[in-house]
Amino acid sequence: MNTSLPKRKSPRVHWLEYNEGMYFITVCTHGHRQILGKVRDGVMSLSRLGEYLDTCLKNVSLHQANVEVIQYVIMPNHFHAIVDIRQKDALANEADTACRVPTREERAENRIRCERLPLLSTFVGSLKSAVSRYAHTMMSGAVWQPRYHDHAIRGVEDGNNISLYIDNNVANWEKDCFYRIEE
Repeated sequence: MNTSLPKRKSPRVHWLEYNEGMYFITVCTHGHRQILGKVRDGVMSLSRLGEYLDTCLKNVSLHQANVEVIQYVIMPNHFHAIVDIRQKDALANEADTACRVPTREERAENRIRCERLPLLSTFVGSLKSAVSRYAHTMMSGAVWQPRYHDHAIRGVEDGNNISLYIDNNVANWEKDCFYRIEE
């Protein structure tokens, strides 16, 4: 009897390496539980867990030199962030870095050469793990949904729209697709 589980299909696009660029990410709590804080009168009040997440997001570059969190918002049951990921070589030669899609040959070569997780997945996994360890000192059970949503930011207009969305997220909480009335 074969007891192995079927391999889960990755939600990541195959043509993007997730090792460079700017990404908009959304990470939700397990069951959309409101454990990160509460929105009251249009102001987000963080719980202890939300405050810990806030500290982690502010200090990302202390632990991961290639990752910078440009902007974020913590909501009661999820958070959004704009994450900038740079290769060390790209940081040194930023003026020489062109924004382009890699060729088929470059993608194939990278698949052979690079077996490790992309930096974006590594960052999100490390962040979720750190917050979960802290949360388990106060509560039991899963903290995060197993996956996260990402969007590669495609240009200035896309980035500006996402930034505006993050800025207005707390004010628009009751219209948010993750909004739940807690019983």
